Amino acid sequence: MNLAEHLKRSAVLGIGISVLLTLVLSTWMFHAEESDLRLQHKQRLALLHTNGLALAVANISVEETGKRVRDIQKLDPRIESAIIVVGMQLVASTRDEDAAPRQLKREEKPLFDLSNLIRTAGETNRGEEVVRKKTIQIDEKPSGHIVVTVPYLSDGQFAGILQMKFNTEAAEMFSPLPDSYSLPLLFLLAALLAGSLLRMNTDRKVDVAKLLALGVFLAIALSYQQQRLNRIEQMMAQANQSIAANYLATAEQYDRLGYLALPRDSSAVNLWDTDHYQRPLGLIAASGNVSAKAQAAYFDKRGGFLKRILASFDLLGLGVLLMFIYGYAARTFSALKEHADAYTYVAPAMIGMLVLVFFPFLYGITLSFTDTTLFNESLPFQDRLIGWDNFKAILGDFNLYERTANGIIWNYQNFYWTLLVTVIWTVSNVTIGVTVGFFLAMALNTEGLRGKAIYRVLLILPWAIPNYITALVWRGMFHPQFGVINQVLQMFGMQPVAWFDGVFSSFMTGLATNGWLSFPFMMVVILGALQSIPKEMYEAAEVEGADRWQRLRYITLPLLKPTLIPAIVLSVVWTFNMFNIIFLVSGGEPGGANEILITKAYKIAFENYQYAYAAAYSTVIFMILLVYGTFQTRVTKATESF
Repeated sequence: MNLAEHLKRSAVLGIGISVLLTLVLSTWMFHAEESDLRLQHKQRLALLHTNGLALAVANISVEETGKRVRDIQKLDPRIESAIIVVGMQLVASTRDEDAAPRQLKREEKPLFDLSNLIRTAGETNRGEEVVRKKTIQIDEKPSGHIVVTVPYLSDGQFAGILQMKFNTEAAEMFSPLPDSYSLPLLFLLAALLAGSLLRMNTDRKVDVAKLLALGVFLAIALSYQQQRLNRIEQMMAQANQSIAANYLATAEQYDRLGYLALPRDSSAVNLWDTDHYQRPLGLIAASGNVSAKAQAAYFDKRGGFLKRILASFDLLGLGVLLMFIYGYAARTFSALKEHADAYTYVAPAMIGMLVLVFFPFLYGITLSFTDTTLFNESLPFQDRLIGWDNFKAILGDFNLYERTANGIIWNYQNFYWTLLVTVIWTVSNVTIGVTVGFFLAMALNTEGLRGKAIYRVLLILPWAIPNYITALVWRGMFHPQFGVINQVLQMFGMQPVAWFDGVFSSFMTGLATNGWLSFPFMMVVILGALQSIPKEMYEAAEVEGADRWQRLRYITLPLLKPTLIPAIVLSVVWTFNMFNIIFLVSGGEPGGANEILITKAYKIAFENYQYAYAAAYSTVIFMILLVYGTFQTRVTKATESF
């Protein structure tokens, strides 16, 4: 088979694989998007009814509130229950087991906590003049119900919460939308066009075959993706029509009961159809008309997000196709076939790296561009996407201190304070580890030293013991009342020290603990490097009249550099991320003043439950270490051979 025939057959195979890969990924993406649209439609519908009820019962008496809540539930069978909580009081309820008004029971305390959470969110947004915290909570239940909680107002002020349980299984959903053509037709088109490549039998048409292969792939992928984008747009239009119809029907019923007047002005804002921050979406006017302009803008925003993802799928497919038409795929397959045993051995490690390292890493970076917290994990990804806001909040906060009449008050929660503490922590610990390890290694490298084996075993013990055990032991030693360090101080007539109450003293507890753990590693590394230096070099230098300092400066240190610098880089990364010591010894006390970046990220994620903010924090940590490692190795050129 000549080159032309080989390339043509590779192009045909490449078209099939790249088209299949791109269409499968695109179908998966569109399926997820349609699921998100259905979920969003359910939540909008439930929120529409809850907001309408909240407006109908605002600023009226308790008796009238209970009556309206019961009347409104009867209007729509999808409303299974509705309750209003003010403080510790259940003001109104449609549940058969409740006799409202009454005091909340002990097991109903989560309702009180939720009310305080929503009240605090509203006060925070008003105080900061930035819409940052959600004032509406939506929870989807496995039973097919959605529970929506919105603020309940009295005299225009926050008084409590209104919570509605809405049956989404009975909610009106999207009608099926037919495809303009199916995937089999696309593959048939691909086969017909690819067949034309095989009919080219001259070498001068090889480039034409390549261009035709690329054209076939792009035509099929882009036409399919555009058809599915049109389907998404139709679903959005259906959703808005459904919400508008439900709004009009419900508002007219409220109007007949005299609870709310249905606005007729098409320019009035619809306060029923809002987002999680109580901001009107603007897709539907108060009169019930769908805004074509707002709907188009919404699709452009959501469609633009989809198009960026689809473009990445297209680039992946193009890359696969180019590998085939230029012969890289064939060479890769030949290499896999020839070295099948070797690749079989390394496959488990490669799969483990992909699953346990690269996937969590990429997921964390993706998560950092959202506002994911404990309370909105169930929301569609598109609704949680906020771009660079987390990074702006982290890196753009320069409120490091505040001047008062009593002096300067440092903001220990500020990123740059934590970064400063982390840098000081890293530099001081690495300096101690390298210095102590170097001198001990020089001592152990002394010829004729008696008991050298015993010294090595004893000096390596701090590194051999698990560091969390060492951290707990040192924490006990620094205990202000029962710790051995304060006991020794008292033996010499000194006062005990409250080690964890001061910024400096608390920092020193971690420094002492980590210094104890860090020097054995450096000692072992440097000792190994020292023993690899030929003795003849020292003997020649001594013959030439070089003293000990000159031998150290011109022989030992230069020959240690290729080993020492990578060890220092590794030690910096370890110390920069030394979670156990800070968390277990000082806990970052006092008031978080001695937190380092990694412990701060942990507490943001698992104490404040701000998962996306913690992911952004971790991404910043990774970038800092990446820049440091690259700079250190390139500047020192320690990895280059002499």
